[in-house]
Amino acid sequence: MARILALDFGKVRTGIAVTDELQLIASGLTTIETKDLLAFLEEYTQKESVERFVVGLPKQMDNTASESEVLIQGFLTKLKAKFPSIPVERQDERFTSKMAFQSMLDSGMKKKKRKDKALVDEISATLILQAYLNRF
Repeated sequence: MARILALDFGKVRTGIAVTDELQLIASGLTTIETKDLLAFLEEYTQKESVERFVVGLPKQMDNTASESEVLIQGFLTKLKAKFPSIPVERQDERFTSKMAFQSMLDSGMKKKKRKDKALVDEISATLILQAYLNRF
């Protein structure tokens, strides 16, 4: 089986998570500067088989799209053009940043490490991917 790759897309940084080949376990992969994201994905898909992309869907509490959705839509257009054979699905990402920070607290992570926004983005991507896997 191929992997599923999830993205917690951000204006500056994007957290990336990936499944194992059996699509059972979601693990953080890395955080990349968003400007380098498509190049990173191209390199990654040359080395690993990717079945689909899961991109976080930011929503407000009233279920309306958040303001960052405009940026994500522009990225999705480029992603689909670059990888036309890889389907893209969306996963609600509400509370993932808060949950990521809480998991860092719960694990006893030192305060300095918890301030690492890149790590929060990577954990958020992992939570997005796990929520996607839990749907099935």
